[in-house]
Amino acid sequence: MSTSTDPADPKSLLRALFDAAVDAVRPEHCVPQHLPPPPAPRAGRTIVVGAGKAAAAMARAVEDSWHGPLSGLVVTAYGHGVRCRRIEVIEAGHPLPDAAAAGAAERILDAVAGAGADDVVMCLISGGGSALLTLPAPGITLADKRETTGALLLGGAAISEINCVRKHLSAIKGGRLAAAAHPARVHTLIISDVPGDDAATVASGPTVADATSFADARAVLAKYGIEPPPAVAAHLAAAAVETPKPGDQALDGASTTIIARAPDALQAAARRARGFGVEPVLLGDDIEGEGRDVA
Repeated sequence: MSTSTDPADPKSLLRALFDAAVDAVRPEHCVPQHLPPPPAPRAGRTIVVGAGKAAAAMARAVEDSWHGPLSGLVVTAYGHGVRCRRIEVIEAGHPLPDAAAAGAAERILDAVAGAGADDVVMCLISGGGSALLTLPAPGITLADKRETTGALLLGGAAISEINCVRKHLSAIKGGRLAAAAHPARVHTLIISDVPGDDAATVASGPTVADATSFADARAVLAKYGIEPPPAVAAHLAAAAVETPKPGDQALDGASTTIIARAPDALQAAARRARGFGVEPVLLGDDIEGEGRDVA
């Protein structure tokens, strides 16, 4: 956080408010108090996985606070890696996924697939996880997913709409990661970057039950007039294997905690502003649209 700030200088003041907002939601501040109980001694393993722009920093915070053995891997955006001692950190493409993201997602799915009832799977999720946790469903290529996601981004689709489609083109999103880890205890910690803080939307909810359907995904593409690659259209039309829905037994034992939100950052900035004698006006965190228009 800035140590010398002149409230009369707009640039200095805004930098101080920005620093306060970011500091309030840093993983080292919000992860430790939300860690789950460890498995019984010698009874089970602790497996850490995760995806997002803050995933590496979250993994480091877990390592610094966890008492006992653990292993795992997380994937973050290029340039966002943080050195960890026991958790492997992989950097990959964002906002459009690349081969590194697909490879990391496959390894994460493999890491939890053999988990047993005595194991704890800790899933660290933050913004950007949808692109970074990319594992196309059978019959769909990474290029197919990139083309479809790119069209939705260019078309101005809301993040919830984009993620609805992503979930139904994925082998890991929309609760499928938690289902793969069953019967282990899955504890998901989320730093949310989406308006409303819907856990099923952040990173396309890899460990959260999905209330959307293949029909919803097809409707999103139709809404924006997008003709996806043939393999994507065929996969959505077949609707062969739905995402886990609320009440699915494969998600028994899975818990989700949102540990930091945009309103937390806004409130921290507001407190900092008041400390300088400036009364802030909070517009909320749910303003969406083209930046040049909403500004």
